Amino acid sequence: MTISEQIKILCVRNNISAAELARRIGQSPQNFNAKMKRESFTIADLEKMAEAVNAKFERNFILFSGDKVKGE
Repeated sequence: MTISEQIKILCVRNNISAAELARRIGQSPQNFNAKMKRESFTIADLEKMAEAVNAKFERNFILFSGDKVKGE
């Protein structure tokens, strides 16, 4: 699943449009839509989105051993 698909699901589950999410994170809907098409969100963007809908964003690598390399 792409990050854009995940963001669409996030919006649906929170009953908001992508344009509303864009506004909540301080971006124009046009810029947000362009980022959705390019799949070019930064980690900071994703963290802001989570905060905007009162969710948690996690980022980490899970090694074959099961160990996690966590982000900040």
